[in-house]
Amino acid sequence: MAGSKKQDGKKAPEVSVRPQRKTGRPKKPARKPAPKSKSAPKGDAAKLRPSAAIVPPQSVAGRALTLVVAIMSFLACLTVGAVSIVWDAADAWQNDLVREITIQIRPTEGVEMLREIDKAVALAQEFSGIDNVRALSDSETKALLEPWLGDGLQLDGLPVPRLIQITIADPSLLNLEQLRATIRQNVTGASVDDHSVWTSRLSAMAGTVVAGGFAIMLLVLGSMVLSVVFATQAAMAGNKDVVSVLHFVGAEDTFIAREFQRHFLVLGLKGGVSGGLASIVCFVLLDMMTRQGTGQAGSDQLSALFGTVSVSLLGYFGVFGVVFLVAVLTALTSGLAVKAHLAKVD
Repeated sequence: MAGSKKQDGKKAPEVSVRPQRKTGRPKKPARKPAPKSKSAPKGDAAKLRPSAAIVPPQSVAGRALTLVVAIMSFLACLTVGAVSIVWDAADAWQNDLVREITIQIRPTEGVEMLREIDKAVALAQEFSGIDNVRALSDSETKALLEPWLGDGLQLDGLPVPRLIQITIADPSLLNLEQLRATIRQNVTGASVDDHSVWTSRLSAMAGTVVAGGFAIMLLVLGSMVLSVVFATQAAMAGNKDVVSVLHFVGAEDTFIAREFQRHFLVLGLKGGVSGGLASIVCFVLLDMMTRQGTGQAGSDQLSALFGTVSVSLLGYFGVFGVVFLVAVLTALTSGLAVKAHLAKVD
């Protein structure tokens, strides 16, 4: 017994067991993983989202195409603004000519001019629809002839016709043919000019300008469409491996075309908005320059031809329409080019 308590004269080490202190709250049991929903797609049924776009969003060709679209839309918007200015000016000219007619009295031997003038004024005032009848004075007649005959004119020694200006309040109430016949029968050497020749010429000029503006805009948009076609072909050539894989694994042509349409729609919007804003800035600057340059020769000539050189509200709406048309044409052209290319692959 004694030998079992001691071994080789050494005491066995005593082991002290201390009670563990309880610290904190008791641990919660581990949660079991939630069961997978039966409605969650598995395997091939799960939808895979591409990590990158089929067409790179930023490239040298994309930036160049955006610049081309911006230039084309700028030119198209300038054309719309110019057509708007000319159309408004021609409309104002026509309204002025329609509301004004002239009685011309040529000098005749043995006939007193002043008496014939008074007679013509009295006869014209009797017709309904006429607002004002006024005979031009000698000074006003000289001012009309000075650009061609020079200063210092003596009307007494020249067979100069005298003019009577008639302002029309309501053209629909005036019987122009009856006025013309009455003046011709009662006033010697008198004739009525209703400016119909000038009105027809202005209408023809305005129509020609509008047709020319539309033709220029069609040419500009056609050039933009060709640029988009070439850019689409270049984009497909740069991504032909991705497009070929998608095509041969069963991706529909509409899906691939939609990706290209989305890409080029963004480019078209950027270029169209940039060109439209640049054209609006030009319109505002032109309006400011013509208003501030009043009294100068160039500004006065423009004002004489076009009035206040400013684009109307309809012209600004035309600019927004051009921007929208540019974006839509860019997207549609790219989609059609992609479908045509994939059809050749098949």
